[in-house]
Amino acid sequence: MNDQTFDPQIHIHELGSKARAAAKGLLSASTEAKNTALREAAKALRANMADLIAANDKDVESVAGKKPDSFVDRLRLDEDRIEGMASALEEIAELPDPVNRQLATMDRPNGLKIERVAVPIGVIGMIYESRPNVGADASALCLKSGNAVILRGGSESRHSTKVIVDCMRKGLAAAGLPEDAVQTVGTTDRAAVAALLKADEFVDLVIPRGGRGLVELVRDQASVPTLLHLDGNCHSYVHEAADLDKAAEVIRNAKLRRTGVCGATESIVVDRAVAKDFVPRLTAIMGSDCELRGDQEAVAIDNSIKPAEDADWNTEYLDTIASVKVVDGLDEAIAWVDEHSSHHTDAIMTEDDDAARRFMTAIDSAIVMRNASTQFADGGEFGMGAEIGIATGKMHARGPVGLEQLCSFKYLVHGDGQTRP
Repeated sequence: MNDQTFDPQIHIHELGSKARAAAKGLLSASTEAKNTALREAAKALRANMADLIAANDKDVESVAGKKPDSFVDRLRLDEDRIEGMASALEEIAELPDPVNRQLATMDRPNGLKIERVAVPIGVIGMIYESRPNVGADASALCLKSGNAVILRGGSESRHSTKVIVDCMRKGLAAAGLPEDAVQTVGTTDRAAVAALLKADEFVDLVIPRGGRGLVELVRDQASVPTLLHLDGNCHSYVHEAADLDKAAEVIRNAKLRRTGVCGATESIVVDRAVAKDFVPRLTAIMGSDCELRGDQEAVAIDNSIKPAEDADWNTEYLDTIASVKVVDGLDEAIAWVDEHSSHHTDAIMTEDDDAARRFMTAIDSAIVMRNASTQFADGGEFGMGAEIGIATGKMHARGPVGLEQLCSFKYLVHGDGQTRP
């Protein structure tokens, strides 16, 4: 592009116009054609694995030493992760087609027969940061649900994103579907993001996936409807009736399996009734792999825990750090989690069914778990094949956003000459 003449708004409108036309083309696409496109795109990812790794190496090199290790980990691709991307496309191809599902039927006294059926939303704008696999997942989910997508990945993943998009477009072409159903913003100019957020004529929904700064920018500047994925300040609460060995193993995984994902536990809440027994188990199992920052009571139990500051209770670390809070029973735990959680994913460790039910009912988060790692907060783990994000709001979709959540609906009314009196 010629930087002297390039206009981000014109660029977005060109992408939007092509996406709108592609979305119309997908309305009549058969399930077989969409599945073929996904399988061919998976083949293209595998065939171009060396090129994708080389492109990703450029991206990683550009941020190495400048960004936290957790950021670099989210950005990095290797053969296993690329195979995971390709397998996710194939898994999505095997899922039922969400389009034209009959959601409800009504037979009216006047003889009208009314159907509510699922339809694509139309054109999705996907804005995300460092994880290049998001581009593949979002493209696949949008394609299967009959939506066109405009991807705007972070500038740090631009080389990886280009190869991924090329592979998706090869799949579309092989299936005889419009290649412009998957496009990427061709500039790192942030003015293009602003233009995308206001492209009401072309874009039906914008989904941001990244840090709180990105999501709040989208929330505050968009005139296009948005589906927000806020940060994951996730809690794991150890109840007095927990199996402490089980809880320790689960929480280690919830914190350390991958620290840079939004479902990672950031705060560990411990019931006072078991704190003296559990806190030493926690520090032992975390060892030197995780820095623990606790309240006065946690520090008094184990002085390897550093004193926490007020900011720690509301921080999504995305790093090898976790906070530890001791509470006096279930009610105080619920109040603490409700106050400090970002309402993404929270968990209780307990063998008491009644306590689990109270916690899981009272905690108003998109995902609430019992005796399981919060890192299961993932569309793939929910059987959705993949996810486009975890919606933390309450309108339209909540939790993992997969195929069904990328559909709207319309009514089909069948008559036989009825007129309204």
